[in-house]
Amino acid sequence: MPKLKSHSGAKKRFKKTASGLIKRGKMNSKHLQLQKSNSRHRRIQQSAYIDAGNQGRIDRLIPYA
Repeated sequence: MPKLKSHSGAKKRFKKTASGLIKRGKMNSKHLQLQKSNSRHRRIQQSAYIDAGNQGRIDRLIPYA
């Protein structure tokens, strides 16, 4: 069986945890910060996990993560 290539964009955006979940960052954190409230900033900084419907798709993009 040949080696599988990892998707370069997915490597930068997703990490696999020890329990097998896939961790992701939240959107809207890069620019236009002044109009966002402090509570929104804190919420955006926290990481999230992808939902079960996308788990298989992301697993195929990062097979060796």
